[in-house]
Amino acid sequence: MSDGFTVEGEAWIAPNVQIGPGTLIMGPCSIGMPPRGAKPGQLPLVIGRDCIIRPYTTIYAGSTLGDGVQTGQGASIREGNTIGDGSSVGTHATLEPGNRIGKNCRIHSGCFMENVTLGDEVFLGPNVVFTDDPHPPCPRYEDCVGGGKVGRRAAIGGNSTILPGVIVGEGALVGAGSVIVREVPAGMVVAGNPGRVIKAVSELTCRSGLMERPYAWREESQ
Repeated sequence: MSDGFTVEGEAWIAPNVQIGPGTLIMGPCSIGMPPRGAKPGQLPLVIGRDCIIRPYTTIYAGSTLGDGVQTGQGASIREGNTIGDGSSVGTHATLEPGNRIGKNCRIHSGCFMENVTLGDEVFLGPNVVFTDDPHPPCPRYEDCVGGGKVGRRAAIGGNSTILPGVIVGEGALVGAGSVIVREVPAGMVVAGNPGRVIKAVSELTCRSGLMERPYAWREESQ
C-alpha cells in the first residue's frame, strides 16, 4: 500500500500520476501510459478516491477519473478522457481520446467510444459502438462532426451503432442491435436499422409484472 491506495500484483505507474486514497489497482496494468509524442510524466493523470482498476487495464496520461470509478479487465482509456464519479468502464471496453462521461454511467463490456459525451446515469449495453468520422479516413477528421451525445438516463441496448454526431435525448431507450442515424427524441423508444421511433418510454410495460412499469423507479429518485 502506498499513499493511501493499494497495488496488488505488478503495475507500471508513470510519474505525474495522482491516485486517491482507497483506490485499488490490480496488476498487471499500466497507469499513466504516455500518448504518442509524449514522454512518461509529461502529462498528468488523475484517479480519484475509492476506484477499482482491474487487471490488464491501460489508462493513458492526460485523463481524469472521478471518485469510485471502476474498470473491467482489459479496459483501455486513452488520453483526453473525463470520467465522472461512480461510473464504470467494462471488460475490454475502449475509450479513445476525447470522451466526456457523466456520473454513475455504465459502459458495458466491449464498447467503443471516441469524442462522445454521456450525461449522468447513462447505460450502454455490451458492444455499443459510437462512430465519429463520416468519411473515413478523412484528413480533416479532427475538424469534422465528431462523436455522439447521449442525454441523462438514456439507455442504449447491446450491439447498437451510433453514427457520427447523433444526439440521443434524455431518458430515451435504444433497442438492441439498432443503427441510429438521426436524433433520438427525449423519452422515446427507438429500434431497428435504421432506427425508428416505436413508442414513448412511458408506454412500456413490465413483462414480469414486478413493477408498475419500466423505469418507474426513476421517478422516485428525481
